[in-house]
Amino acid sequence: MLSLGILLIALFTLSCLSTSIFKQQDQALAQSYVHTIKFRNLVIDLGNGLKTNAQLTYPAVGKGPFPGILLIPVTGPQDKNETLGYVLKNKPPPPKPFWQIAQYLSERGFAVLRYDKRGVGANHTINQSVWRNITINDMKQDAEKAMNVLIEQPEVNGTKKIMIIGHSEGAIIAPRIAVDNPGKIKNIVLIGATARERDISYFQWVYLPILYAEKVLDHNHNGSISIQEASKDPIFLFITSTPIHNTSNNTYKLLLTGKVVTGAQLDQSIKKPTNNYSKHNYISIEKYLKPMLIKRIVSFTDQNLSSQTWRPHQ
Repeated sequence: MLSLGILLIALFTLSCLSTSIFKQQDQALAQSYVHTIKFRNLVIDLGNGLKTNAQLTYPAVGKGPFPGILLIPVTGPQDKNETLGYVLKNKPPPPKPFWQIAQYLSERGFAVLRYDKRGVGANHTINQSVWRNITINDMKQDAEKAMNVLIEQPEVNGTKKIMIIGHSEGAIIAPRIAVDNPGKIKNIVLIGATARERDISYFQWVYLPILYAEKVLDHNHNGSISIQEASKDPIFLFITSTPIHNTSNNTYKLLLTGKVVTGAQLDQSIKKPTNNYSKHNYISIEKYLKPMLIKRIVSFTDQNLSSQTWRPHQ
């Protein structure tokens, strides 16, 4: 009888212990589904009848209001997430750097606002009449309007200054806003900031490829490069390919061959390049390559932006 009593006590103890363990496991599993951030969609009035979409993310836990951060996007027609590519059916979603940054910061106690550039909509849709007429002053004014909207939100501590994070082109705009609005900006962060006083497009798409051709591909130092070697060089192939984005896929035009390939094919070409050029087929850097690179810049502004967009090599 005594042994039976001890056995029952042991079973009861194990039962309680197992129940406690399973509850802890359930809590641990449930924690992975806890929402760490909240968000609200906003519409920013840019003036003159123009509006753009924005989103505010902020902590789901903790006592607000929270310090505010404004994200200013990169070059080109960008949405609020800086979406790298198109959202395609049955395809993995493209990377969204600004969404990731906003989520990371909001999980750590910040209220973050990001916005679509004027004329830009979901999945890289573009209002051509708006986008073609945009200026750097327009983009600065749009960022300032977004800044004011951020400060006015109840989740944001409007009595204290906010932070601005500018990426690439946004890193050019952020300091100008800080200078003109010293009472509203606490500090700025510049990502991919330019360090040269020159035309950025020319520097990225003409100067750098020519410099690479002269220093790396021109072995004889006579101002010419081998088309065969250049077509096999992964760095040259990357910096001279032209992005041609459309609504069905991401495609690129290879500068030397004129061939249009998908992003996957370009990656494959870089890994295992092929071409039909003769070993002795050379081109002049100054007379042939440079005009071709300059023409590429012109094509960016001439193409129909209602169906295509371009993105520089960042």
